[in-house]
Amino acid sequence: MDGDLSALYARLGVSPRVYAYGEAALERLADRFGEIDAVAEYNQGKVLASMRENRLSAAHFAATTGYGYDDAGREVLERIYAGIFHTEAALVRPQITCGTHALAVALSANLLPGDELLSPAGAPYDTLEEVIGIRESPCSLAEYGVSYRQVDLLPDGSFDYDGIRSAIHGKTKLITIQRSKGYAVRPSFSVEQIGELIRFCKSVKPDVKVLVDNCYGEFVERREPSDVGADMTAGSLIKNPGGGLAPAGGYICGTRACVERCAYRLSAPGLGQEVGANLGLLPALYQGLFLAPAVTAGALKGAVFAANLYEPLGFPCVPGGEEPRHDIIQAVELGSREAMSAFCLGIQSAAPVDSFVTPEPWPMPGYDAEVIMAAGAFVQGSSIELSADGPIRPPYAVYFQGGLTWYHAKLGILMSLQKLAEAGLVTLPE
Repeated sequence: MDGDLSALYARLGVSPRVYAYGEAALERLADRFGEIDAVAEYNQGKVLASMRENRLSAAHFAATTGYGYDDAGREVLERIYAGIFHTEAALVRPQITCGTHALAVALSANLLPGDELLSPAGAPYDTLEEVIGIRESPCSLAEYGVSYRQVDLLPDGSFDYDGIRSAIHGKTKLITIQRSKGYAVRPSFSVEQIGELIRFCKSVKPDVKVLVDNCYGEFVERREPSDVGADMTAGSLIKNPGGGLAPAGGYICGTRACVERCAYRLSAPGLGQEVGANLGLLPALYQGLFLAPAVTAGALKGAVFAANLYEPLGFPCVPGGEEPRHDIIQAVELGSREAMSAFCLGIQSAAPVDSFVTPEPWPMPGYDAEVIMAAGAFVQGSSIELSADGPIRPPYAVYFQGGLTWYHAKLGILMSLQKLAEAGLVTLPE
């Protein structure tokens, strides 16, 4: 039977030698995969419990158009999200176009001219630079009189608590914490670490609000940032919580006061959450959420597998093969533009959609360097689906994530290694 599977992988483009190298790595990962499955089972129960407690029914799948007044399905979906994240309220809308949009809504809704935004974990993800005004852009927070300050991480990747204490002052209104590493080669933060940071910041200034960028982190642990003191947590539905079925959308979960302001910013003052047609997307948003814990578990297994393939070959990985996981992203430092291109070609070749396409670096809007992206996805830009990307700049790190099933994630990472081997950029052990 194993010979048959090896032959099938050969048909898909993976040589017997690469396949055997992968199988040897898998033999060491049974316990890790068991831990991932246990977390997924807990989170599946959490999602199911909120759906049951909010009496979800087929009537809530009905489409609405126009203003979207009296949309019972939309209201129940938001109550379900609030139940899962243990918050007072939630804003879950297809009109939120991406994670950056969700964060921009949360920031602009809860900051006023003269306020200051603080990032205590270093520079934010590239696309937020123009939102904040670090890079000049029309309609940035800076243009509206909101100042920005950041405290860089210490050399060991920990929080500079002395620096953070000094940075918090009377005008510090909102603190933003990015859970995932983004395009930085640093560890992602655990929910426990985020909780410690929130408690410290609020001990310095009790009325400061905290927003956590939760992208790529949902359902990776048993708790979410909203369980450890975050006033708002936000993310994209075409990442973990959409389960691969959500075709668009984003969410903001948090205190009633903060979420109400976000709703006013998303629609209009006075309208808030009362408007916003679901356009027939609710079945996909509900079912995707239901599948999300299992889909996230498959993506996590792929990330662990990737690190355990590449690290022994001499490629630095963040996190390392034995380290705990706090998001679905696996960073692999490849050392060259050519290696990044080969890696992404392998991911693209493994895709069910556009497998014949060759990824090329390009100046993507919102980034300060050329970016290469590989994704043959059913939903454009969906990074819970198998994908890899990274900016073409030292240390030439590629960021691998996703896979709607573990088996697809496995094929993708084997294909990435296959393309590196074919290009003479890696030598497998005998």
